[in-house]
Amino acid sequence: MSEIKSRYAVIHYAEIGLKGRNRPFFERTLARNIVRRLGKTGIERVERLSGRMIVYAERPLDLATWREALGTVFGIAHFAPAFLVERDLEAVREVVLAHLPPDPVASFRIRASRDDKTFPLTSPQIERELGAAVQERTGWPVRLKGAELVIGVEVLRDRIVVSFGRHPGPGGLPVGVSGRVGLLLSGGIDSPVAGYLALKRGCRVIPIHFHSRPFGNWMGSEARAREIVRAMSAYGMEPYLYVVPIGRQQREITVRTPVAYRVILYRRLMVRVAERLTRREKGKALFTGESLGQVASQTLDSLAVIEQAVEMPVLRPLIGMDKKEIVAIAERIGTFTLSQMEGDDCCQFLMPSRVVTHPRPDPRGRVGMAAAAGLRGIFLS
Repeated sequence: MSEIKSRYAVIHYAEIGLKGRNRPFFERTLARNIVRRLGKTGIERVERLSGRMIVYAERPLDLATWREALGTVFGIAHFAPAFLVERDLEAVREVVLAHLPPDPVASFRIRASRDDKTFPLTSPQIERELGAAVQERTGWPVRLKGAELVIGVEVLRDRIVVSFGRHPGPGGLPVGVSGRVGLLLSGGIDSPVAGYLALKRGCRVIPIHFHSRPFGNWMGSEARAREIVRAMSAYGMEPYLYVVPIGRQQREITVRTPVAYRVILYRRLMVRVAERLTRREKGKALFTGESLGQVASQTLDSLAVIEQAVEMPVLRPLIGMDKKEIVAIAERIGTFTLSQMEGDDCCQFLMPSRVVTHPRPDPRGRVGMAAAAGLRGIFLS
């Protein structure tokens, strides 16, 4: 089906519509995010009205451009290129017929709705009138469910919005409505997906990357993390990256602590530093890409001991997912290939031959050995 060009797009949202007194705040945040995302494309304004938004572009845009701009803005349930028409059925008929695709479609339907019930025709009457006009012009069959082409007609108080198609947005909440959080971004497959899910719940995400400088391929690790942040900025992630070298601290841990506890100590070190950076950014929580039982350091006991190192909440949106589910999201959002770039994960540096799976949470137990060896600032909370 050939694509039309339009200066307007109509946007519908899901969760925002359920909000009460805070709904205007959510709508304003979504409008700002749309303007920010469409900035380079050229946008005049975003109008909020009657449970939807109308985006005004400076020039007509094709569907690919609209999809690239709006398909990654959290808070959007679906959108469509649109035309604004006066409240006259004949004018609507002319617009619909003028913008029908030149190539045949397998089926079509008209989907009408009336926010203003004073309009003289009911929604079914509008659908029948316009459907008959399209069928007379094209001969295309009508299909009420699963139609290839859906033409929307939304009757508002002062105009009618005619849209073509119904294209999905990412859903969720507008980035920024839920506060700021820090993301421990390793550069692997899991942590970018955790960041994506944090963004989807309206968090403004501050990426924090740790590498083993001056040891190993730390430059590859940092380059990979920067590419992931660049890709995720399309979804609203902050376009900068905190980079923290911990190679020397890792070396110190290997000298002073039991072998099996190294990875736990690495993780405690990282969450403590991440907490400090997140507080500097006025953040309220940490997000990680940990999944329960995926590796030896991600048992319930291990996660509990790691979390004891910080005061702010540690949120793990992947906790119940398996690797296949995580990879599917990574492929969909475009980070899977980037995570395959060459670079050493800092947790792989000086990796021990065995990892404790049930560390004691009591700092006076084996955990206390680290503090006694002079690592009190790293290990104890």
